[in-house]
Amino acid sequence: MPAAKSAKESSKRSDKPDEERGDKPQAAKKAPTKKSTEAPSKSASAARIRIGIGGWTYAPWRGPFYPEDLTQSRELEYASRHLTSIEINGTFYGLQKPASYEKWFQETPDDFVFSLKAPRYATNRKVLADAGDTIERFFASGVLLLKQKLGPVNWQFAPTRKFDADDFESFLKLLPASIEGQKLRHAVEVRHDSFRTPEFIALARKYKVAVVLAADSEYPQIADITAPFVYARIMGTSDKQAKGYSTKELDAWAERARQLAAGSTPDDLETCAEPPAKAVPRDVYLYVISGFKERNPAAAMALIKKL
Repeated sequence: MPAAKSAKESSKRSDKPDEERGDKPQAAKKAPTKKSTEAPSKSASAARIRIGIGGWTYAPWRGPFYPEDLTQSRELEYASRHLTSIEINGTFYGLQKPASYEKWFQETPDDFVFSLKAPRYATNRKVLADAGDTIERFFASGVLLLKQKLGPVNWQFAPTRKFDADDFESFLKLLPASIEGQKLRHAVEVRHDSFRTPEFIALARKYKVAVVLAADSEYPQIADITAPFVYARIMGTSDKQAKGYSTKELDAWAERARQLAAGSTPDDLETCAEPPAKAVPRDVYLYVISGFKERNPAAAMALIKKL
């Protein structure tokens, strides 16, 4: 596993809705892991690896990423032609207008995909079973206007949220598999050590929900494959590397992405339960988040080039 970086973000998160709030990166734990017990049943080419960043409006990216003369209104247009996905963070803090989703759809290429951080009001509550109304309002707010560009929804939980099997299953039951004929993909980002248990992995697999792979960070790493796709957030970019990570580290993440897309879990990532009996190709959504945020676009583009 590449060593995590201790560098902090170069500046605070903007109040603009499409910014990614930084999480302090620290060294991820290491533990022996196992791969799936069978080779992939078909070529990994059947799966798509998408690489991106969090948000697209961030002042320090002007120059290093965006051309200096590019108007801010064209930043998404530019970013979506150099990356293959973006995680929208503004949806975590409040509902967006339908017109915003329509605009994002129109400004991006046909094969571009957005992931959305779900409203904090759904996950930051005492009783998760009470989140139904918030979940319904979120999906009725215009999310479906992204059409085929709607990727996974990331339900992020506070680091203080502990695993309670009954409580958590009551939440997973609320997540719709589809709405108006549009299939939905859900991921849960849990950040407390109590989730590192086979019981949690079994629940995630039961509901076909991905467990977010948090890497190069202070949060527990759970790399178990639990859904038809993989959602990873790598948070260790450094100001000491022009591309955020060293060439060796980028090569390692590119290889991990290939293995995950093939349906296997890399040996240097931590798991909590036995792997699926059969390795099946899966789409991978990998986002370079936090760390030294100014370098994140460079790291993402370097990974895209390697893949």
